[in-house]
Amino acid sequence: MTVRIGANPICWANDDMPELGGDTTLETILSEAKQIGFEGLELGKKFPRTADTLRAALAPYNLACISGWYSAKLLTRDAEAEFAAMTKHFSLLKAMGSTVMVMCETSNTIQGEIDTPLSRRPHLKGGEWRLFGDRMTALGDRMLAEGMRIVYHHHMGSVVQSDDDIHAFMAHTGPSVHLLLDTGHAVWGGSDPAALAARYRERITHVHTKDIRPAVRAQSEAEDWSFLKSILNGIYTVPGDGMIDFAPIFRNLPDYSGWVVLEAEQDPAKANPFEYASKGYANLTRYLHQAGLM
Repeated sequence: MTVRIGANPICWANDDMPELGGDTTLETILSEAKQIGFEGLELGKKFPRTADTLRAALAPYNLACISGWYSAKLLTRDAEAEFAAMTKHFSLLKAMGSTVMVMCETSNTIQGEIDTPLSRRPHLKGGEWRLFGDRMTALGDRMLAEGMRIVYHHHMGSVVQSDDDIHAFMAHTGPSVHLLLDTGHAVWGGSDPAALAARYRERITHVHTKDIRPAVRAQSEAEDWSFLKSILNGIYTVPGDGMIDFAPIFRNLPDYSGWVVLEAEQDPAKANPFEYASKGYANLTRYLHQAGLM
């Protein structure tokens, strides 16, 4: 597999805040994604959840099913129970030819609570990292044996948010668990995504790309906003429209093979999804060519 550019439907319709793009149809998302040039999409709530109906929806647009978000609860249940809980989602992705599952620990996250400031997000301490890592690795081993790899999504408002969190997570998990490098969450959380790319190159097999509006980030941090309030106020935008330098990130992923996904959630009433996704696609294509990845 070479580098392929895909998108997440959150660019058009937000699963966490249904009022953002709630009236946008699946057909609009698929047709605009195809028109822009994307080769595939990750799953969203508007997508069918059986293989036959999902294939039928994607086929007219020749779009692949890249992956789909899974909300893990490994702080409250073991790997065997987690695998049982994910069976339907796992089976759908496998039937669609996906090879990675986007996963984030959500048992105690505040990312979906619009009135809870990010300063109140959960933290792991001491032996909690070991337990979490052991369970995640056991789950990763089980999934990899069946042809699916965990790509873990570090996320604002969750237990893996900061630079220290990411390093602890990687240190406590085995090689079956890879990192989903998300440029926007990395920078906002205090990491250098280029440094993460260099350090964990061999364990990065999925990339999400979005940019940060620095003025909104500064206000969010100064006033201790929640994740969702920050989204509503436009903290995220598409690559090339904010503060992130993408050139060193992609240079630090030599020989990368996999999906590079545009995932910049915004209020569609303020940022037209087709226009912004088109801009992001053009910029991503240019950055990847400059890095020799396309």
